[in-house]
Amino acid sequence: MKKYLISALVSFVAISPLAAAESKKPNILILYADDLGFGDLGCYYAKSKIPTPHLDKLASEGIRFTDGHSSSGICTPSRYALLTGRYHWRDFYGIVKIFGGSVFKPKRLTLPEMLQEKGYHTAAIGKWHLGWNWKAVVKPGAEKKPDAKEKGLTYHFDQIDWSKPIPDGPLAHGFDYYFGDTVINFPPYAWIENDKVVKAPDTMMDTAKWKEIKEGKWECRPGPMTSDWDPYQNIPVTTAKAVDYIKKQAKTDQPFFLYFAFPSPHAPIIPNDEFDGKSQAGPYGDFVVETDDACGRILAALKESGQAENTIVIFSADNGPEHYAYTRDKEFDHWSSYPLRGLKRDIYEGGHRVPFIIKYPGVTKAGVVSNALVSQIDIMATLATALGYTLPDKNAAEDSYDLMPILKGDSSQVRPTHLHTTYGRFAIRHGDWLLINGKHGYHAQGAKNWREQHKYWHEKHNYKPGKFKVELYNLKNDIGQRENQAEQQPEKIEELTALLEKIRKQGYSAPRLSK
Repeated sequence: MKKYLISALVSFVAISPLAAAESKKPNILILYADDLGFGDLGCYYAKSKIPTPHLDKLASEGIRFTDGHSSSGICTPSRYALLTGRYHWRDFYGIVKIFGGSVFKPKRLTLPEMLQEKGYHTAAIGKWHLGWNWKAVVKPGAEKKPDAKEKGLTYHFDQIDWSKPIPDGPLAHGFDYYFGDTVINFPPYAWIENDKVVKAPDTMMDTAKWKEIKEGKWECRPGPMTSDWDPYQNIPVTTAKAVDYIKKQAKTDQPFFLYFAFPSPHAPIIPNDEFDGKSQAGPYGDFVVETDDACGRILAALKESGQAENTIVIFSADNGPEHYAYTRDKEFDHWSSYPLRGLKRDIYEGGHRVPFIIKYPGVTKAGVVSNALVSQIDIMATLATALGYTLPDKNAAEDSYDLMPILKGDSSQVRPTHLHTTYGRFAIRHGDWLLINGKHGYHAQGAKNWREQHKYWHEKHNYKPGKFKVELYNLKNDIGQRENQAEQQPEKIEELTALLEKIRKQGYSAPRLSK
């Protein structure tokens, strides 16, 4: 009997650390900004005119990537790629339109679904913009109608049965909880919790009812709205929800995954009054300051609840800054994409090279700066490795690379290639070289005055619009993409064109599927 007790005690001691480790899976927090420039944060550009102390501190505590990318220069595609580990262009190109359907196919494994399988409670707070099945709640016979003020097609508020749950949203694709307004400048202008509106819209959008816009235009599409809707409350309300969620999860034994998607600094540019003048880059800069402040509040909640040292924190953005950046550079001498060329929607680097920070306590060392080529698509495979999850060979993370060797400091590079596209126009990056498979990488040609001021399309820079059928750059020597090497490097163009077509046709690029 005594021998049996000793043996049982030894067995208990042997397995209890494993059981403890299993019960202490790291929490995961993704902070995802909207239309944020590579050069906006202080930790990325020392001369930035926007103070971002909280994100600068996060960077000093983890690893800051200088060559991190979203999948696209626009919103929906980048979010899809982040949450699936798959290039968006394998399935679609553009954004989800007003009252648009879900971009997820039923069998597609998502990041939150993977984490649910590992025992996580999963939550999405903030912007969604990945679609819902709105047709299921539209009343029979209802069709979109012209909106007199905004000159667009939309549903009237009384054409939708707001008492019904809205299918095929976050809860249908791996999230246990959702709170947000789905898209800040799209209807319905109402809070949605899980799959139902908190309060039914009772009027149509009217920007005259809101406080004055602080920079640019409202850019809000017409549609149903609650009569008391205040877009200025978006960040305060969603941030408070995130803080509350984190504190509640601290009282449970279940690890959590929180995907917090900001509406900012996307238009409408509406920093709250307390942030006015906090930057030297106008209202946009102040909006970035408010975004940084919200990050600080959420990170403080992690620390105050005792969860900071067991939480992986990832910060990034869906794409580069909006076209207002041209005016901002002229008025405030602040180029949000610095030192890059291009903005949102462009396939130049400024459209998709974004801030990318990862803090993984016990894995990443503090204050590391990595020049490795990485993508938000890689988050899924990286977390799978961290949690011991075996990704299936079908319908799962076909383009996701495992970044754990870089996070641990065992490797300086794991991803050799990355494809970028907006609306079907491609660029391929391989090593230091980048090929734009078209006459230029702009979506709307950029601002002429800005190009001349910064010496683009100038004789000495060997570039003139339409001179070549493609553009080729060596980013190691030319991060600003000024010197088109197409004429000098025909073999490199041929090599990258063939690689582009191979990756597009084979349906995957992840190393695990190449074996």
